[in-house]
Amino acid sequence: MTKFRPCIDLHDGKVKQIVGSSLNDSGAGLKTNFETDRSPAWFAELYKKDGIRGGHVIMLGKGNVEAAKAALAAYPGGLQVGGGITADNAMEYIEAGASHVIVTSWIFPEGKLDRERLERLSKTVGKERLVLDLSCKRVRTDNDSSDDDSEDIQPRWKIAINRWQTLIDIEITAETLNDLARYCDEFLIHAADVEGKQQGMDDELIMFLAENSPIPCTYAGGAKSLKDLEHCKKISNGLIDLTIGSALDLFGGKGVKYEDCVRFNKA
Repeated sequence: MTKFRPCIDLHDGKVKQIVGSSLNDSGAGLKTNFETDRSPAWFAELYKKDGIRGGHVIMLGKGNVEAAKAALAAYPGGLQVGGGITADNAMEYIEAGASHVIVTSWIFPEGKLDRERLERLSKTVGKERLVLDLSCKRVRTDNDSSDDDSEDIQPRWKIAINRWQTLIDIEITAETLNDLARYCDEFLIHAADVEGKQQGMDDELIMFLAENSPIPCTYAGGAKSLKDLEHCKKISNGLIDLTIGSALDLFGGKGVKYEDCVRFNKA
């Protein structure tokens, strides 16, 4: 059944909410919706107290390892961690308290799937402790045009790596999901086009994932109200979990109360 999944997004060691499409290596043009002096551990302890499991600690760039490990230590076995994870350092985070490690860019060097890396990573931590982040952006179809309003055009999404700045030539398809599911326990998929904008979710992506993902999947991007949790539950037949970030009152948002999300999960 659809659940609310919390997050702890880290940038420069602080908990922030960032517009996903503004992330880049230089830091220029970064758009931040929220920043707090509350520690990552404070948020982790809150999630632990309320029994909200499976939250994502995401390290956005360098300078976040200490902050991430503090959150993991505050809620051992209750949080997943991602950002800069490789086969060489993955166990370090499992030992620090992560239930799962989340990986994306490292298995797609030069924009191509490195199956040897993926297999090594899966064997290192175990399939049951690996989450693949297949965050993506919409792409136009070959026959799409600005003046074509046809409802028959099927949406397409390509995987975005390197903090969602690099679009690679691998699409989110049923074949891709079934192939990669052999190596991991869950998928985490941000709709990078709408991430952090609170302008609505990518319903078509949610429905596509519900129909085609053979393993548990969490969607993130664009949720702006408690109704979105109910909506995600409805259009996914309860199969897709939902992350709410910038709209949450915990992160300065006005659209969703954290306590309502807790009640939703308990119900």
